[in-house]
Amino acid sequence: MIPRMRDQAAFRLDDKVAAVVGAGSGIGEAVAEACARQGARVACLDADEGRARAVADRIASAGGAAEAARLDLRDSKAVDAVLDGLRGRHGRLDIAICTPSINARKTVLSYTDEEVDRVLTLNLKGSFNLLRAAGRIMTVQGSGAIVLFSSIRSVVVEPGQSVYAATKAGIVQMARAAAAEFGPRGVRVNAIAPGVVDTPLTAPVKANKQWYDAYAAKSILGRWARPEEIAGPTVFLVSDAASYVTGSVLFVDGGWTAVDGRYTPPGM
Repeated sequence: MIPRMRDQAAFRLDDKVAAVVGAGSGIGEAVAEACARQGARVACLDADEGRARAVADRIASAGGAAEAARLDLRDSKAVDAVLDGLRGRHGRLDIAICTPSINARKTVLSYTDEEVDRVLTLNLKGSFNLLRAAGRIMTVQGSGAIVLFSSIRSVVVEPGQSVYAATKAGIVQMARAAAAEFGPRGVRVNAIAPGVVDTPLTAPVKANKQWYDAYAAKSILGRWARPEEIAGPTVFLVSDAASYVTGSVLFVDGGWTAVDGRYTPPGM
């Protein structure tokens, strides 16, 4: 049924079951809390179960519905088991959001085989594992929304971003292909592409003031994003308000990719 857009109800997630991977910190934590505030029952999933459980407890203490479990995205069988378990307990899986990634900021000539494998395995294969597991459930039930996390690095790069950027570009194409395959069975798939966000992943940049300030200056808004500023667009994509949005990439980057340099000509 196509939602009516006369009020805010289409943005709500009431009674929906949402799996948020990476919910233990950073963007994933903010996304899990935002989904809960919109009425979803949230499964906080993370490789660090203690962090995931702390987020779930905080959601519950605020009156939301949440649970927690450990999940290593690199283990496809574990991903299948956790999502199948959610479906078994709650009768459905409506939302799946995959936020985790890692980066080794090194030049191409400095990368080791182990580092290449580590970044590719979590970022690309891990996202695929979640996409496939959620897709198997949602295509059978005939509904659902999946959001994968890409990055501005899917389209713009800098030295030291080769493998990370490749994974983020790959995630875009993965989401588009899944959208084409799952769409006829009622499942939407989209990607979020954040700019620089203050999270544990970007801690090495934040620790260097010159580097931090240069990143802030690159965006039109002149600052880094907060995790909660990525959560709102994510919730939109999994809500009925985005019922006709699939196969898309939503850039949430403070205008980073909209401008080529920041020079303002005299007299303007």
